[in-house]
Amino acid sequence: MNHRINLLASAIPLLLLLLLTLLPQPTTAVDTARSIQIMNESGRRTEVHWVHPQTGEMVLQSTPDILHGASFALNSYVGHTFEVRELPAKKTGFCAGEDETCRVDHFTVNSNQDQVIMIKEGVEVEHTDSKTIASKSASTLLDDCKSTAKSHLSSDPESAINILEDLTKCVQKGIAVEIERANEEIAFQATVRKDMAALVENYTCADESLNTTEAKRTEYWESGGEFGRRMKVSVMIDRPASRIHTIEDFLTDDECRAVEEAAAPLLHDATVADGSGGSKLSESRKAQQAGIKVHWEKEEEGDLIARLSRRVYDYVNHVLPFDIRENGQEDLMSIQYFGRGPDDETPDRYMPHCDGDCTGLDFKPGNRMATIVMYCEMPKAGGATNFRNSGVHIKPKQYSATFFSYVDPETMKMDDGFTEHSGCPVVEGEKKIVTQWVRLGVDDRNPWNSFNTLGIKYSDAANQ
Repeated sequence: MNHRINLLASAIPLLLLLLLTLLPQPTTAVDTARSIQIMNESGRRTEVHWVHPQTGEMVLQSTPDILHGASFALNSYVGHTFEVRELPAKKTGFCAGEDETCRVDHFTVNSNQDQVIMIKEGVEVEHTDSKTIASKSASTLLDDCKSTAKSHLSSDPESAINILEDLTKCVQKGIAVEIERANEEIAFQATVRKDMAALVENYTCADESLNTTEAKRTEYWESGGEFGRRMKVSVMIDRPASRIHTIEDFLTDDECRAVEEAAAPLLHDATVADGSGGSKLSESRKAQQAGIKVHWEKEEEGDLIARLSRRVYDYVNHVLPFDIRENGQEDLMSIQYFGRGPDDETPDRYMPHCDGDCTGLDFKPGNRMATIVMYCEMPKAGGATNFRNSGVHIKPKQYSATFFSYVDPETMKMDDGFTEHSGCPVVEGEKKIVTQWVRLGVDDRNPWNSFNTLGIKYSDAANQ
């Protein structure tokens, strides 16, 4: 019997390891920045100080104080240590510690995501994150299964193998429930995020004092060719299926003029997909646009539009591993918005939309998977680019560009809404941009215009 009990006991850690492997795990981040939520449930007024790692100097982070029942958001980095300090009561001037001393506790930012610091009674810190929550859930589940197994073992000591099988089934069933619960929570949080983003869309666009969102990191890219130069890149979002970058001085004034001159005789009202494979005029998109054919045969002669377009594909290939060629791609699109004053009830704008599928489903060959928007002229008021579901607001500079991709190169799953974006209303002045929508799976034999706006080849649609 002891042998059977030992066999059962030795299997439990393996089952726990399996459980922790299958439960949702935190995403590994490239950088060490972390967002911390601090919740004060101590019953006392507190403050938070960063502890300098070399000098031990205390640097106050919480202004104003964190009252009981309040929360405080803190942006920090892995390895940083903080001190939570009780403050004297305003009425008595004393703290509630022994001999009326002010109590303190400490926490250190770890590498996990979703970190929450709970300041509990007695000013004691409870540090939770995605990994510890998953581990606690797994431990609770395993304890329940162990209890059931022990009960069976005491009543039938001869059937340890059967009990082990029952324990395994118990854990597997628990895993299924936990994963389902996690998926439901993820779906709920995504819905909340999108609903909130929709509510603040108009307020974000109307706030002229709102500057470009702070970048997660900055890097540099060296463009090639005779006119190559070093450009500053601000990485705003860097998810596998959702990348958003801004690039300073991406195009030149000469290139902008060349595009504008080519577009002038071709401008017409902009259209949107009509949901049935075609396109239509819509109040959701008010602008003038013109497709500009790129004369690649003139590239070696220094054609300005070909030079600009080559830079577009070079940058796309710098970010994504697809070796995109110009063959079969869409024309460059010149788009112009005109401001008619703050009293215009139907200003030129582009309401929130996705350039490709943003459903999180599989990529369909031949469809769009990245976009570069280049800004030749910006209005005096309005005209920002807003990624409402990502919390990214871009107030573009003249000659800059915004790049965003919406497919995961590893899984080939599409973005699920993080690159949905809008062109805020143009209030005063003119906004002139050049856009390149980049497709994957097109070539000379299967060009972009062999697909309808649903992403289906016309020849295939005709046979359905």
